[in-house]
Amino acid sequence: MPDDLICAKCDSNADCSDISKTARRRREAVDGSHYGYWTIDCQGRLLDVNDTYARQSGFPRRELLRMAIRDLDACDDPAEMQCHLDRVLRIGHGVFETVHRRKDGTFWPVHVAAFADPGHGANIFAFLTDLTERKREEDAQRIAAVVFDSGEATVVTDADQKILKVNRAFTQITGYAAAEVIGKTPKILQSGRHDDSFYAAMWHSVLGMGQWRGEVWDRRKNGDIYPKWLTVSTVKDQDGNTTHYIGSFQDVSERKKNEARIRELAFHDQLTGLANRVLLFDRLATMMETSTRAGDYLAVILIDLDQFKLLNDTRGHDVGDRLLKAIASKLLASVRAHDVVARLGGDEFVVGMTTSSTERTNARTQAAAVCEKIRTAITDPVELGGVPFCTTASIGVSLFQGDRVTVDDALKQADLAMYRAKSAGRNAVRFFSPDMEAKLTQRVRLEAELREAIEREQFVLHYQLQVDIDGQPTGAEGLLRWQHPDRGLVPPSEFIPLAEEIGLISGIGRLVLRLACAQLATWASNPATEFLTISVNVSAKEFHEEEFVSHVLATLAETAANPARLEIELTEGAMAHDVESLVLKMSVLHKQGVRFSLDDFGTGYSSLMLLKRLPIDQIKIDQSFVRDILLDERDAALVKTVVSLGRALGLTVVAEGVETRAQRDFLARSGCRIFQGFYFSRPVEIEAIERMLLPDPVRDIRSR
Repeated sequence: MPDDLICAKCDSNADCSDISKTARRRREAVDGSHYGYWTIDCQGRLLDVNDTYARQSGFPRRELLRMAIRDLDACDDPAEMQCHLDRVLRIGHGVFETVHRRKDGTFWPVHVAAFADPGHGANIFAFLTDLTERKREEDAQRIAAVVFDSGEATVVTDADQKILKVNRAFTQITGYAAAEVIGKTPKILQSGRHDDSFYAAMWHSVLGMGQWRGEVWDRRKNGDIYPKWLTVSTVKDQDGNTTHYIGSFQDVSERKKNEARIRELAFHDQLTGLANRVLLFDRLATMMETSTRAGDYLAVILIDLDQFKLLNDTRGHDVGDRLLKAIASKLLASVRAHDVVARLGGDEFVVGMTTSSTERTNARTQAAAVCEKIRTAITDPVELGGVPFCTTASIGVSLFQGDRVTVDDALKQADLAMYRAKSAGRNAVRFFSPDMEAKLTQRVRLEAELREAIEREQFVLHYQLQVDIDGQPTGAEGLLRWQHPDRGLVPPSEFIPLAEEIGLISGIGRLVLRLACAQLATWASNPATEFLTISVNVSAKEFHEEEFVSHVLATLAETAANPARLEIELTEGAMAHDVESLVLKMSVLHKQGVRFSLDDFGTGYSSLMLLKRLPIDQIKIDQSFVRDILLDERDAALVKTVVSLGRALGLTVVAEGVETRAQRDFLARSGCRIFQGFYFSRPVEIEAIERMLLPDPVRDIRSR
């Protein structure tokens, strides 16, 4: 029984004459209210509370009646509550919010409506409302408002797809103000690029699964068509009826441009726009399949410009590049649209063409006519800096039917024929013939010497420093050299391709790995070198061998080298085949601490998805892009794109081929932080590199 119904005379809750019916009805109304209620005196002591407040606070009613407001109020400033109460006593009423403490120590927001009744002395009467749910709803609404106005565009429609609300990002992306689209349907954004079946499939997913996500081409208010990544979601009420649709999207125009740039890097020569080696091999393989079915002959034509090096040396690389671009245009104009024209690198070009003959003599006549057209076009003068320049080309041709040779064989034959044309005085065309087999004899001799070199371990590593933006050495790349007993040091370009072709690359690769790991172990014992890494190149064939991972781990264990100091460099060609095996092998080694670098980035097979999947730690910008970054705006833009891409993916970006301070500074401004090239160090023997790592030479490097 409430305390105000206990008789003060008999201290019982019996129905006595001192308890008025009015007081009883008032007591029942207060206790039945969903509002909290209390009465306090001018000192803030609780004189009365109802059951609702007792439940809200967690305190028993009798315990509350022994407490004061200061025991319950939990606002930051204790004097603030007294100010509220004084004001109520002064003017007779007041409304305010505060915070109370529950018995369990938790806090709850309270709305207080209080008044002072002169007929009841200096007491204050108050009704209290628990604001917990209202505060929670306000927080939810505030959070929803922030989310709604986040960077992602959002549009809300009713069940009939009429637009009810859009956010600021929507207006920024589409160009439409909110007032221009509210009441309309999202069809106002359609670009016309998608047919009815596309939208039917979209809504089939939305209605059936509650959501659709994908790429859509839409139109802005100004008419521009752009790609966006769209998510459409269904909102339903508690009965399962659709009430709203919410669309959220992002403008992916820039991402699409970056993907296009990466594809360009992957399959096209960046100077001329022609196909690169990867695309050439793909196109030739397709042409060979067609030739096999039809029986027609194919021709692979290799074009090498005569005296191109002399032009580069006397007039500069920029003039040489302009000539290469002009030659590319002439080649395209000399062949049919379905033939393939590629630049292999330097001043070498390849044309792959089909003939319309199953008879070799006729096919040779057709190929010879195209070659003569090409040769004549190349000899026409080219304007270079306002001065006419004349050049010639040596052309080699391999003529074959699709199932008779491989693409590699056809290119080798054309290459042999091209060198025969050069030997004949240049500006000539030669077809591959059996009398060129002498070249093959030389190749056989080289193969035998190479096998002996592996057996006798005639290979050494030269090292080229890699430095950071402060000029401090971070590591070195181990570059293979063949210490030939008669010819001296033989660069890898003269024997690695042959080693890969005849299956000797694994033996060489294992020797290189052992040399690098042994050197890492030696460096680890010296404070001046213990922090350095060594990177080694691994061929695609070697990496895809089943025992590659076990061999790397065994070599690390045998030499006691720190796996975290070893960097394995892969070219983009390694990504072209058996990607799942590649991911697995790299992941196993990466978990052991081995780092991976993608070498010559942009010159071969690039894939954003593979960069995402593979545990790559760094990418190396090929020196062919670095060389002309100060002269060619396109090279500069591509380098900046690759640096931005690498940093966005959390990868270290290393620039190769840095030869001048100006190149280094440009790369640094573009966000690159690691450099390698002649400006810092040429590839040198281990004794020379260690002399460079002594204190004084290190300071010299840093001072650059």
